[in-house]
Amino acid sequence: MTTAAVDHPSSEQDEDGGNRTIGGSRGLALLLVITGAAGLLAAWIITIDKFKLLEDPNFTPGCSLNPVVACGNIMKSEQAAAFGFPNPMLGMATYPVIIGIGLALLAGARFRSWYWLGMNAGTLFGVGFCTWLQYQSLYNINSLCLWCCLAWVATIFMFCYVTTHNIEHRIIPAPNWLRNGLTEFHWVPPVLWTGIIGMLILTRWWDFWTS
Repeated sequence: MTTAAVDHPSSEQDEDGGNRTIGGSRGLALLLVITGAAGLLAAWIITIDKFKLLEDPNFTPGCSLNPVVACGNIMKSEQAAAFGFPNPMLGMATYPVIIGIGLALLAGARFRSWYWLGMNAGTLFGVGFCTWLQYQSLYNINSLCLWCCLAWVATIFMFCYVTTHNIEHRIIPAPNWLRNGLTEFHWVPPVLWTGIIGMLILTRWWDFWTS
């Protein structure tokens, strides 16, 4: 049987028999640290390039490689400031939180169910926002940003594994077949999800890639 990144977390109950506290496996903790660091790196580089672009409208980001992979087009778009400020600044605030949670789990921290649910809600918002940005990038802005792609993949993996953890430990109710399936094939949702995005990118600019 495949060992999931969310297997074997420790859990305890309060002395009065109240709500249990649930930890996370070393694999889950490391995944949160790695994906959080990847997202933070992407947000940091995009933020620096955004400031350079504000100073010099003719500045060309290093990741602008061709007419399709053109980070500058992304940064200049209205979608790049969906909440009234540059999107990567949101990542600068949130990805460090994920890193901190991962490090806490490595140190043996345990959290109540409501904390795990809050983390699930946060990663759900993140992956939803990334999905919206993916659509805008592919079909409205018509450009790709490689650093954005890194943040997308990192967010997808953290969302999938946090959700799997919560389903496996009955924080989120789910039928046994789903719980057992996610435990056995935990890698399928994030890999399939990422693969679909890759196929959309490939088909969106098929003529360019094959020319």
